[in-house]
Amino acid sequence: MSTYSAPLRDMHFVLRELAGIDQVGKLPGYEEATPDTIDAILEEAGKFAAGVLSPINGSGDHEGARWQDSSVTMPEGFMVAYRQFVENGWNGIGCEPEYGGQGMPKVVVAAVQEMWKASNMAFSLCPLLTTGAIEAITLNGAPELKAAYLPKMIEGSWTGTMNLTEPQAGSDLALVRSRAVPQGDGTYRIFGQKIFITYGEHDMTDNIIHLVLARTPDAPEGVKGISLFVVPKFLLEADGTPGKRNDVRCVSIEHKLGIHASPTCVMAYGDNGGAVGYLVGKENEGLKYMFVMMNAARFAVGLEGVAIADRAYQRALEYARERIQGRDLADGSGPVPIIRHPDIRRMLMLMKSQTEAMRALAYVVAAAHDAAARHPDAEERKRNQAFVDLMIPVVKGWSTETGIEVASLGVQIHGGMGFIEETGAAQYLRDARITTIYEGTTGIQANDLIGRKIAREGGATIKAVIGSMLQVDATLAQQEGEEFAAIHAGFARGVQALAEAATHIATNFSQDIKGVHVGAVPFLRLMGIVSGGWQMARAALVAQKQLASGAGEAGFCKAKITTARFFADHLLSQAPGLAATVLKGGAGALAVPEEHL
Repeated sequence: MSTYSAPLRDMHFVLRELAGIDQVGKLPGYEEATPDTIDAILEEAGKFAAGVLSPINGSGDHEGARWQDSSVTMPEGFMVAYRQFVENGWNGIGCEPEYGGQGMPKVVVAAVQEMWKASNMAFSLCPLLTTGAIEAITLNGAPELKAAYLPKMIEGSWTGTMNLTEPQAGSDLALVRSRAVPQGDGTYRIFGQKIFITYGEHDMTDNIIHLVLARTPDAPEGVKGISLFVVPKFLLEADGTPGKRNDVRCVSIEHKLGIHASPTCVMAYGDNGGAVGYLVGKENEGLKYMFVMMNAARFAVGLEGVAIADRAYQRALEYARERIQGRDLADGSGPVPIIRHPDIRRMLMLMKSQTEAMRALAYVVAAAHDAAARHPDAEERKRNQAFVDLMIPVVKGWSTETGIEVASLGVQIHGGMGFIEETGAAQYLRDARITTIYEGTTGIQANDLIGRKIAREGGATIKAVIGSMLQVDATLAQQEGEEFAAIHAGFARGVQALAEAATHIATNFSQDIKGVHVGAVPFLRLMGIVSGGWQMARAALVAQKQLASGAGEAGFCKAKITTARFFADHLLSQAPGLAATVLKGGAGALAVPEEHL
């Protein structure tokens, strides 16, 4: 099984040329994010991912997390790796310096997280959930709650979880039944069961801080009656150290298709008198607070799509170079490495081009998130936040769906050996499969995109984005050569298809709500492909400029242009068909009676 190698050259290119890391570093509070610092962070993260996390990825998948008597034992090597992760300061890289974090921009954190996810997706889920819990407490917790929990969580000595789902309450959180009974001393007693809780129990830290959704006795019905609570595995002593065990336990862990090393727990609260919980913010505001975690997690899961695609591509590329089979179609020489066969080359280019497009889009969105939070101009903050809100469902939905496709291509390139676990190709596909499900399915992301992000505002933000795309297309039209003519033609068709589909959704959402929703996922895919093509076109223009000036490495720049052309020919060419599905697909999907399905 091959070892992960961080794609640092492409990461640096995207950060500098597309995401505008130099401008991000000028935002208030990001003064420490100098080019030298960022280069050093990425270099060291790549070494840690390759040297520590990647070697235990396959063994962790094979061994899996193990449950016994309410306790979970992590696979061999995970505890040591996590200890090194904490000692090296990786857990707090993007957290506020006030509580011990390093305060790096989200776009830098995104690049680092991609490496964790690519080298060992199951491991990466632990710090991911901790980061989300940290953010929710930071933004909404009382000062004493922050002081008690944030330093250890940011340090990584304690981990965090997100407890939303119950057996009867999956995507519909209005059905949450867990109870929170006030005790008159500022604490609550929590009762209920939560399922699908990632890293709800493990043996890598001496405390686990659960963020739990529950209802107080007089809470309104539905989502407006949900509150958020901090429920530690161990209650804290007066000196802040873990003391008495709280009334929370792991009933079991799930046996899953993938991410075997990540314990997915069934958690029971309050079997022996009630688990002690501490209110975060105000009663009945819990879902609003939890959305902080959910949005961060959705973006992070989108990065999982990028990461697993890159890892599958690296493995498939290595195999295609090594595997000797068949003769060269042109000159009959051979046997030759299978990378010489046209269909293998096509699949590798599908993997490469989509991975690069997803990475670029994710980093651009992360940089916009930084600007939305810290830009000194209020209008710029508002504009960037609208862009982030629009793109989060796309990064999550399109990148994860595409990540699965890329991982599947990796298996296909391996042929029969791809179906054999020892090669490692199958693990990437199994691990990737959850990404389109957790933190909101692709259907939920698509519904959010067309409903909250397009129909509700009359398509204002997407019109602005399409305007930016058209500016890039105008620049493409001015370039010379066959490559840029193809990129321009494909991108122009894609933008036109996206504009037509977006107008259809904004115009028909109210009068044909079910028909429009049938086209939601095809629209999300359309928007992902065109947005990815947008970034690939921008990359090609930068590469052409660098070639002309002699500033860039010639082979890398030429590959950027050719890869953008491939993306236009093979992926942007799908845009008109997807738009047609958005415009006309509702009738056929809804016309057949249920009894005939």
